[in-house]
Amino acid sequence: MKLILLGAPGAGKGTQAEILCKKLGIPTISTGNILRAAIKDATPTGMQAKSYIDAGKLVPDEVIIGIVHERLAQDDCKGGYILDGVPRTIAQAEALEKAGIRFDAVVSIEIGEEEILRRMSGRRVCEACGSSYNVEAIPPRVEGICDNCGGKLIQRKDDTPETVRERLKVYHTETEPLVDFYAARGLLRPVGSADTKEGTTQAILAALGIEK
Repeated sequence: MKLILLGAPGAGKGTQAEILCKKLGIPTISTGNILRAAIKDATPTGMQAKSYIDAGKLVPDEVIIGIVHERLAQDDCKGGYILDGVPRTIAQAEALEKAGIRFDAVVSIEIGEEEILRRMSGRRVCEACGSSYNVEAIPPRVEGICDNCGGKLIQRKDDTPETVRERLKVYHTETEPLVDFYAARGLLRPVGSADTKEGTTQAILAALGIEK
């Protein structure tokens, strides 16, 4: 099955992609990871991307789509995949179509803004080992202290309410229009975010008509 996961920052796309790739036996294709791998492997599109990055410029959509196309041509994607981090805009979605990349379904994880703010402002990360926590969902045994290494837990700038609101503005302007784009193509599968990650996973599988 070839899938896209859509949803606002904090909707749980990364968590669900990780769970689904294990349940369905298909890889998650993260644009950040494949971009780094393409540059490391010195592929033609990887070298193109590197030239933009070295010049301090944004990597153009056509180069990103080229790198995605290269990755999806590999053997482990023959049985399907989950795209994470692309498309982010209508232009990228149209470029994927132009490149002949098709999908079986597009799952949109629906969640309210107040819930996103609550979730993301509760995130904490260990500044020593990088372990992740949430003050409500996954609290450490001792407040402010990492269970694994005893390091100090901090709130990243990305997770402060002010930054989250800015990220949501960008999402509403650039990425949310993809919901209508894929609905018009009959591919959209909207799913409400449940109280637990397991509940959300079950809702996604049900929307896809998969019994697991």
